[in-house]
Amino acid sequence: MIKLRLKRFGKKREASFRLVATNSTSRRDGRPLEELGFYNPRTKETRLNTEAIRARLSQGAQPTDTVRSLLEKGGLIEKTIRPAETVGKAKQAAAREAAAKEAAAKAAEEKAAAAAAAAEAAAAPQADADSSAS
Repeated sequence: MIKLRLKRFGKKREASFRLVATNSTSRRDGRPLEELGFYNPRTKETRLNTEAIRARLSQGAQPTDTVRSLLEKGGLIEKTIRPAETVGKAKQAAAREAAAKEAAAKAAEEKAAAAAAAAEAAAAPQADADSSAS
């Protein structure tokens, strides 16, 4: 299978990437079938060979997640929501909801404890007054 992926080049800590079409089993920086563009993450500069990319996509090439986001920003492919993203967002929403319920229960418990302490404090001076009157 042909993959559209990023090939790293540049100095240490100053990486730039070439967008390449390569066999899925080859190494990241191995010899590509074709170079299709350039991406510099430091300056956000992107140059894409749109005709060549469209040709590779029509042949069935699969972009990696990072390349997919670059192509979506470049307007070459439509933005799609992957099933994994949907499941992840649903899990995050459920976790937020559970945390909110837990926080509300804790707040209600603390409020009840504060009310009980206030009632006890109000009852204590009356008990002292009753015992001193006897």
